[in-house]
Amino acid sequence: MHSLAVILAAPQRIELRPLPLAPIAETDVLVEIAWSGISTGTEKLLWSGAMPPFPGMGYPLVPGYESVGQIVEAGARVRARVGEWVFVPGANCFEGAHALFGGSAERVVLPSPRALRIDPAIGERGVLLALAATAHHAIAGGLTPELIIGHGILGRLIARLTIALGAPPPMVWETNPQRRAGAMGYAVIAPELDGRHDYRTICDASGAGAQLDSWIARLARGGEIVLAGFYDKLGFAYPGAFMREARLRIAAEFTREDSRAVIALVEAGALSLDGLVSHVRPVSEAPQAYAAAFEDPSCVKMVLDWRAAK
Repeated sequence: MHSLAVILAAPQRIELRPLPLAPIAETDVLVEIAWSGISTGTEKLLWSGAMPPFPGMGYPLVPGYESVGQIVEAGARVRARVGEWVFVPGANCFEGAHALFGGSAERVVLPSPRALRIDPAIGERGVLLALAATAHHAIAGGLTPELIIGHGILGRLIARLTIALGAPPPMVWETNPQRRAGAMGYAVIAPELDGRHDYRTICDASGAGAQLDSWIARLARGGEIVLAGFYDKLGFAYPGAFMREARLRIAAEFTREDSRAVIALVEAGALSLDGLVSHVRPVSEAPQAYAAAFEDPSCVKMVLDWRAAK
């Protein structure tokens, strides 16, 4: 069995080609993918060639950890799941390419517990569950943020999730005027317009690690900065951090528990995913879609539509 897949053959070189799929084990499911999202964090580093050494890294590779589809076949022990719509946080099922995430494909095979049931009415918005889970992982382990850096897709989800969890609306900084629109119940301003220097918790969703000193300068004594982006190297001046007894916390990748938590919030109506998918393109336009996702500032979230490939 083969599957058409997005292949990152080399930096800035996207291809579409079929790859052999691993056989379905008795506890695996086969999912036909309807939509997959393009990550402007991790995948941008892979696409640009700036990704630091990382387990599983190498070209050619199948990217993608933001996919939604329907289970069409299953192993003997999980046959009852056939027909379910699920969120797929990646797969490692291809021959002939690295599967660093591995979710951007026409069909994927993965262990049944990794395929999380969702309401099919969520549609293409379901690709946002990976970032929503990332946001949940970043803020669920400590104080909810009072300041969020960046109003891209992750920053918006962190802000919405902060409110959904019952915390006061956060302040959000965004340097790009085009990205200050789209707030839901919180303020988005340019950093220079904010005179506050006593934030207890600041969460970075921009990945702009070179600005770390300026964020530390806005902390209250004993305050915490949560690094929710992905960074190559980080550095900061020690005196400012020393004076504030600053704490830095790194938020790693989301867990299955984070995914289940945000799915429950979405299905209960507490967390909205509306208005966040800005662009949808057929998978046949994948090379152009990847370039637009990383280079077009108006693109908040790019989604690939696999349905026409069936």
